[in-house]
Amino acid sequence: MRTYLVVMDETREAECALHYAARRAARTGGTVEILAVVPPQDFIEWGGVQAAMEEEARLRTEARVVAASGAMIEDAGVRPSITVRQGTAVRAVAEFLKEREDISALVLAAAVESGPGPLVTHFSGAGVASLPCPLIIVPGKLDEAALDRLTA
Repeated sequence: MRTYLVVMDETREAECALHYAARRAARTGGTVEILAVVPPQDFIEWGGVQAAMEEEARLRTEARVVAASGAMIEDAGVRPSITVRQGTAVRAVAEFLKEREDISALVLAAAVESGPGPLVTHFSGAGVASLPCPLIIVPGKLDEAALDRLTA
């Protein structure tokens, strides 16, 4: 069974990657793993405030992932697995891939306007040699109809 890993954040590109992965999983009998990364917060001298900020960021991330997975279930009929990690995105993805041998492909989408993001830049450049699976880069400007055609 193929498992497609998608990194979820607040960008349109992440939604595009998720849509592509969900459609591929539905058509191949695979699954989708969503990895949401809570970025490190700026250090604040008071520990209680720091902990509250981190918890707030984590709750926002989890809510975003739950909404995206609900749409994915409705749209493609695929129920994803969800993992939330804290740290930098590149490090979290690299560590996750080391832990999970069942990941068949890392699915990322390229930004529409600002050039490739940090994940695409890293994993299609210096980090490509360390990937244990294929990297799929979906153009972020594709609409749903184009994604549906590509995943047929």
